[in-house]
Amino acid sequence: MKNMMISADEKKLLRKVEIRSHTCFLAATMVNMEGNGFTFSLIPAIEEIYKDDPEGKKEAYTRHQQFFNTHAVPFSFIVGLAWAMEKEKKEKGSVDGETISSVKSALMGPTAGMFDNLFFNCLRIIAAGIGIGLAQQGNILGMVMFILIYGVPQSVVKMWFCRLGYTYGTAFIDMMFSTGLMASFTKAASILGIMMVGAMTAQMVYVPLNLILHIGPATLEVAPVLDAIFPGFMSIALLFGYVALIKKGWKPINLILLTMVIGLVGALIHIF
Repeated sequence: MKNMMISADEKKLLRKVEIRSHTCFLAATMVNMEGNGFTFSLIPAIEEIYKDDPEGKKEAYTRHQQFFNTHAVPFSFIVGLAWAMEKEKKEKGSVDGETISSVKSALMGPTAGMFDNLFFNCLRIIAAGIGIGLAQQGNILGMVMFILIYGVPQSVVKMWFCRLGYTYGTAFIDMMFSTGLMASFTKAASILGIMMVGAMTAQMVYVPLNLILHIGPATLEVAPVLDAIFPGFMSIALLFGYVALIKKGWKPINLILLTMVIGLVGALIHIF
């Protein structure tokens, strides 16, 4: 599969998006993690693609403000791929917004695990070992070597990945449609995306239930019983409860305040 040719104007846009992709943790919050940085990175592309379509532009910005979280390096690749898919959606209509969101959700988990191990758990340790050894001797090269070994490669790879994601993105989509695999790919991406949300819920949502029932002379701890019947039941119940509230129009800040109130009241009455 050959990558598509890019014009001079696209190269200028690409440089802007590449630079912006370094701000992946811009205004990161627990609500959407890198969602703000993802949207900020795509601003030049979205403005160009939807310059004559205010409604499409609004939908694109809303779409990319959703929760997103991965390692900083593959972040730029997914930004480039999302740009290519947005362009495909606008020009050919062969991709819809749901597919773009599903592909993003499907990619963020595997890429995070892969590049966390490669850069954070491997290259960072090597760079820190060399840098600390020099710094302990009072050598300023310790700081310089850490930046050169750990920081610079990340920056270079990020720039290359952004270009790779964009240039190969449209060609990849065209290949999927020409072979009839797009429908299967979309379904698989949606399923994987849902699995990732479920996995993140199990890992990131924790309800410290401390309820103890006194039945005559005996006592019963509720949390172990629930975990034995349905591991993570309280976490999944909390998730679906908040989803129901969001569907009714609740905003994230309201859910945060509600969580604080429930936590404080629960602690006072010894439920948590």
